[in-house]
Amino acid sequence: MDQQPSRLRVPLVLFLLVLISVYLILLGSHHAKSGSFIAITHTFDIPRPMSFMPSARHADDLDIALAKAATEFKTVILTVVNKAYVEGDKAMLDIFLDGFWEGEDTRSLVDHLLVVAIDQTAYERCRFRRLHCYKLKTDGVDFVGEKMYMSEDFIKMMWQRTLFLGTVLKRGYNFIFTDTDVLWLRNPFPLLHQNDNLDLQISVDKFNHVNNQLSEKDQLINTGFYMIRSSNKTITLFDEWYARKDTSIGMKEQDVLIELVKQGAFQRLGLGVRFLDTVFFSGICEDSSDVRAVVTVHANCCRSIKAKEEDLTKIIHDWQRFKASATDPTLQFAWSNHSACIESWIEPPPS
Repeated sequence: MDQQPSRLRVPLVLFLLVLISVYLILLGSHHAKSGSFIAITHTFDIPRPMSFMPSARHADDLDIALAKAATEFKTVILTVVNKAYVEGDKAMLDIFLDGFWEGEDTRSLVDHLLVVAIDQTAYERCRFRRLHCYKLKTDGVDFVGEKMYMSEDFIKMMWQRTLFLGTVLKRGYNFIFTDTDVLWLRNPFPLLHQNDNLDLQISVDKFNHVNNQLSEKDQLINTGFYMIRSSNKTITLFDEWYARKDTSIGMKEQDVLIELVKQGAFQRLGLGVRFLDTVFFSGICEDSSDVRAVVTVHANCCRSIKAKEEDLTKIIHDWQRFKASATDPTLQFAWSNHSACIESWIEPPPS
């Protein structure tokens, strides 16, 4: 009689032991899994895919154009054109490109030139020349025809250009900006110091010295040719510069930058700035005194595109004449008279 209850208790005890064992195994497994996940995420710190990061954005047409034209050090040569600069028997863009063809060690630089077109005709002409091209949207503003110096449309176009160039800096690209009326007769890169101490190297209309020391506030800077390095300091400069657009009515962007310089903006922002000597980076305002050293010639101090084209053509002929006799130590060289640009200030503007 007493053996029957004993036989029943044994299976019951075994069943309870099995239940307890299963519970402990499951509990341990849960803690082990939790501990493993924490350890993995802490040890490897796996980043989220780029597309989910807040700062990520898809590459746009400007990103693609800059990447194609840039050097391995993310430096690009930029110029801006409209219809008036690409049409005619010998358009300004054609003369500009002639400079690269005729210059010393300049032909390969066209591979790093990005032509920014501000109308469809200019863009199509650029594509026809098989250059790197980018079509800049101008929010319905008409920049098609010639914009006479200091006209309202000219000033608007200069500010639009400044806004765009600031965007390029924000994309992380260094650049040389060059007006299309600048002839590149020699490769400027060997003369443009590429180090962290210089943020901006900019041309001037006339190169001034005071007691053999460069006076920053006395330089007549010209925004038609400069090299700038992308940094927080230069981006801030462009932001401050463009922010003055609406409070500087009737002033072109170059004059506003000159005002910033006089107010000490370069020192306040800690910018390393170099002003380019006109012996090397010259113009119609001030000829280079040494044709064996000159690098660029800018059709500054000139009012109309027609006059610029005429005098730049003379300069190319001067350059060809020099190259043909460059080995002659007795060569007496002089630039042709810039008569068209001088007369452009006397002639009434085209209607």
